Amino acid sequence: MTPGDYLEWAGRQFDPAAVFGKPEALRGVRVIDLGTIFLGPTTTSYLAEYGAEVIKVEIPGAGDTIRALGPSFHQNMSLIGLNEPKNKYFVGLDVRKPRGADIFRRLAARADVLVENFRAGTLDRWSIGYRQLREVNPRLIYSAHNGFGQWGEYGLRRPSYDAIAQGESGMAAISGFPERPPIKSGGYIGDYLGAIAGAATILAALHHRRRTGQGQLIEIAQVECLIRFLDWTWTYHGLTGEHRGRYGNADVAIVPSDILRARDGFVAISAPTDEAFGGLARAMDEPWLAGDPRYATQLARARQEHRDVLLERLRGWASKHTTAELVALGDRHGFAAAPVHSGETQSHDPHLAARGAVVRFDDPIYGRLPLVGSPAKLSATPARIKWTIKPIGADNEFVLRGLLGLGADELQWLEAEGVVGRWADKPGQRPPDGWDGAGRAL
Repeated sequence: MTPGDYLEWAGRQFDPAAVFGKPEALRGVRVIDLGTIFLGPTTTSYLAEYGAEVIKVEIPGAGDTIRALGPSFHQNMSLIGLNEPKNKYFVGLDVRKPRGADIFRRLAARADVLVENFRAGTLDRWSIGYRQLREVNPRLIYSAHNGFGQWGEYGLRRPSYDAIAQGESGMAAISGFPERPPIKSGGYIGDYLGAIAGAATILAALHHRRRTGQGQLIEIAQVECLIRFLDWTWTYHGLTGEHRGRYGNADVAIVPSDILRARDGFVAISAPTDEAFGGLARAMDEPWLAGDPRYATQLARARQEHRDVLLERLRGWASKHTTAELVALGDRHGFAAAPVHSGETQSHDPHLAARGAVVRFDDPIYGRLPLVGSPAKLSATPARIKWTIKPIGADNEFVLRGLLGLGADELQWLEAEGVVGRWADKPGQRPPDGWDGAGRAL
């Protein structure tokens, strides 16, 4: 089989056009989402994309903060709110009220997984924490996410958001350029890493329950997820007593690896092996560099006095070429090179479009939207997007009557008492103008 044959075969296994004709890996797993913004809700979005039935519970008239985040809105919903929630059922239920907590416990009794990301002990005070819910459902997997964990000195009194976690974890301290202040990642990396850890541990707990019948409590500390992400930082400090500094876009372990200015933009270049560096030297028309004792091996190139000189030489060379020329040289000579893309260039990238990494999705409520597809692809049970966010309480009847069996009169009384409800008439909550209720229960 030639490389071309393999690529064609692999493309057939993961063909985005065939996704909806295949089964879902997590079909039959019921998840309750009582999270807010990214950390908890992104965990359940991952599960929902693979077929889990996710019921998103929000306070009526308030809802998840994500609905109104950011300066830009489309059809009365924030762009952040449109992007992240996927395939969930939306219920407006005030779990802080005794009757709402009772209904929530009935939901939990029928669930496999619950995900929340409040401060430690908040749901316990509302009588819907793990200690209470395991009494009605011993098989429940309860995943509690927050910044600092469910126990320890910081758990109760410190809130955490992504920027806090990047600072507290030490990630910001090693990000940026020498002699400049620390910087944080442009994306919500602490939230997304925590969500990935949450989804992975939930799957591990489901496997354990399948073998033993036992549910369990999971805690995801956002700060600790980022600490785990910082590779050799803590080992380096522990063994040398030195602090890992800030090196800009350069890598001090893989040399050369940097983001360089080209004539028409920026390009990332990396030559992690001696063979790749030899190819880079040939591309620079300086093949002798690969034989120079200062650069002949990765260990030699990683010495600071050698690294700094080499990177300056590399930057001068890159500045004379276009990004397309540098990428072509990388392909020809065996080192890695890629343009620094923006959202604009990615949205028109034929490779990403063909793979379903960026999609134009027709949402049943909010219309045609540019969205990001699932990056982890399964050939037999692929992820998929069925819908994005819905207005608060859009699925009240579908869930509370269909799943819990509440009667119409009881539901009407609960709405009158403010226990069950819907959206408020404000941006981020109200539906698109002129919405007639279509696309609610799918």
